[in-house]
Amino acid sequence: MKIRERGVHIGKLQPGKKNCITDIEGVLVGHVTLDYPLDGEDQHACTGVTAILPHEGNLFREKVPAAGYVINGFGKTTGLVQVEELGLIESPILLTNTFGVPAVTQGTLQYMLKKTPEIGDTTGTINIVIGECNDGYLNSIRELPVKPEHAIEAIESAKSVQSEEGAVGAGKGMVCFGYKGGVGSASRSIVAERDSAEYIIGCLVVANFGNKDEFPFSKYGFYPHTPQDTKDTPDGSIMIILATDAPVSDRQLKRLAKRCGIGLGRTGSHYSNGSGDIVIAFSTANKVSHQSSHMVENTHFIRDDHPIMNQLFQGAAEAAEEAILNSLSQAVTTKGRKGRVAAGMFSK
Repeated sequence: MKIRERGVHIGKLQPGKKNCITDIEGVLVGHVTLDYPLDGEDQHACTGVTAILPHEGNLFREKVPAAGYVINGFGKTTGLVQVEELGLIESPILLTNTFGVPAVTQGTLQYMLKKTPEIGDTTGTINIVIGECNDGYLNSIRELPVKPEHAIEAIESAKSVQSEEGAVGAGKGMVCFGYKGGVGSASRSIVAERDSAEYIIGCLVVANFGNKDEFPFSKYGFYPHTPQDTKDTPDGSIMIILATDAPVSDRQLKRLAKRCGIGLGRTGSHYSNGSGDIVIAFSTANKVSHQSSHMVENTHFIRDDHPIMNQLFQGAAEAAEEAILNSLSQAVTTKGRKGRVAAGMFSK
């Protein structure tokens, strides 16, 4: 159940039809969830992989404008250096646990090489983008349960329907504010009536941060049960994927990504020392072909001083906040390694 169904409404802008990142036409989301005992005393796979595809075509051949923004840099992403330099994403975006990054990178690379024979042969190499959070409280992270084939499966299972949320995919083993965290998503409709324009901004998070004393229960008007003691969790992290169909540049996408920090802060986070709080933003409006015979690229962007930019900023903040709350609202009580339990915020 999403947080709106519990009577909590965030912000002033209206959500999209699915209130999900997949409200943006062409965006797909897929999950692979691992939940089973492993060899060894009290060992358990409680983890997974989540794939976000900016469009249904070949992302290497048709790239999308993109930007990354590091709120706090205690994270182990791949690919953001080139995204920062060129302002483009050319692969699916994959999310997983900290030690799963190498395997997920390999799986994503294998998938793209199979789909695109020219990579590394008649043209250049590919920049794979991976993000992570540490799910080591519930997941036997040292056992490396995530394999390359899980990344491929997540990509191939990606759909445009409303994404599953809560303890699924990369969110399976995550803990947020002392409760069960995980995957959450939300969207906002942005309307410029004077110009007869309407856009969507959507957000997907993997929430794995904070302790129970930081969460502003009174602000949201609900008082769930007290969770079990989860003091052994690390400082925690959050991966935020922001998407829009508005025609904005990579520079403007970075400006939008910064506003996600507002939504994160509203939920009570103060970006702790050991937290990897990272935003990856992209637009589907202006695809960029890998090869072209033209010297000049013609495109169009919203003016920075147009009033709709402020609505986009507001939408980024609201969608990030609501996506985090949805991750908590949708997550169920989950058991992991060493008999540990992360209680769902609304689980009985």
